[in-house]
Amino acid sequence: MNTIRHQGCRALWLFFTALTAGGTLLGQAPTGPLPPRPGAPAQQPPKNEIKVQVALVTTPVTVRDSRGRMVHDLEANNFQVTDNGIAQKISHFDLGGDPISLVILVETSSRIEPLMPQIRKTGILFTQTVMGPTGEAAVVGFNDSVDKLQDFTSNADKIENAIANLSVGTSGSKLYDAMAVGVEMLSDRPQATRETPGRRRVLLILSEGADDGSQKTLGEVLRQAQLANVAIYGVGLSTTRAELQANPRPPRGTGLPVGAVPPPPGVPSTPTLQDGRLGVGGGGGPIDLMAAAVWIVQHIQSQVRGSSLEVAAAATGGASLSTFKDRSIEKAIDEIGGELHSQYTLSYTPTHADATGYHEIKVSVIRKDAKNLKIRARPGYYLTSPEG
Repeated sequence: MNTIRHQGCRALWLFFTALTAGGTLLGQAPTGPLPPRPGAPAQQPPKNEIKVQVALVTTPVTVRDSRGRMVHDLEANNFQVTDNGIAQKISHFDLGGDPISLVILVETSSRIEPLMPQIRKTGILFTQTVMGPTGEAAVVGFNDSVDKLQDFTSNADKIENAIANLSVGTSGSKLYDAMAVGVEMLSDRPQATRETPGRRRVLLILSEGADDGSQKTLGEVLRQAQLANVAIYGVGLSTTRAELQANPRPPRGTGLPVGAVPPPPGVPSTPTLQDGRLGVGGGGGPIDLMAAAVWIVQHIQSQVRGSSLEVAAAATGGASLSTFKDRSIEKAIDEIGGELHSQYTLSYTPTHADATGYHEIKVSVIRKDAKNLKIRARPGYYLTSPEG
């Protein structure tokens, strides 16, 4: 018995000795930056403390020819995708076939009350043109509050009834808070894998595009949308059109025209600048708009108000359509539905998913006539450490 007790004590002593030695070795790895020695750079945190894993990155890719027509005859081997300059292996490829999970986000503020009769008639367009036969949708309304009016369902009648019974609320417009709710709802829908098709996550917003009173910022919402592979589409409701049909009210937002992007700090806003940034007259608008989207995501800001829908769409690979001139609300929804069922979906697992910071995604087409094709995809996504 004494021999057994002695052996047990010795084993316990060896265990604690090993544990102490292990703790000493682990203790050699600093938990944060150390004060640098004179002339030496500051030590960075160990990589194993900031590693972030991204299971899957999905980007919608819209390809049009020189006449603006959708291109439908590309295969997976016609595409090249890079993540921070590193070529990626496409694990999932689809052309308009993956079923859609859709959140319909509708502004119900008193400012757009004159447009509400038109909006209430759009339910069948959402179910027939956007959702399609295999899709599902949910409906969220927002003004000074954000209200879930219909949870996800594939029942077309429920979606159409929710749209038909939209009611006008207060004058506020918590757009960014509503977007955050929509992204969170979509984050739970199944994604594509190598074995299963999954669902495309789409947030479709009907709004003026100006935020009033949200706690969330546009930048942080777009960060989450990018990480959750949510594509944002916008139908810009015309404040001007609404005000022509109602009593004038003080404008909200930046005071710039609807759709205008505030200029960089220190640069005055001019018609020429606005035309160039918004793509009027071929002034390189998409590039500037993309840069604005990337900047807002990187800085988690809400600097752009009048063009929030355009920036959100650019940041996630979607599109934003204005209804100010010849395009009606119904036509805009129809165009979005047509694009969703005619675009490519590319997915990959990043080969360097532990690299924090902004990841730039570039999609190119490898084909003889590639120079004549116009490609639209999401610009990237932002990764932070668990602590930041």
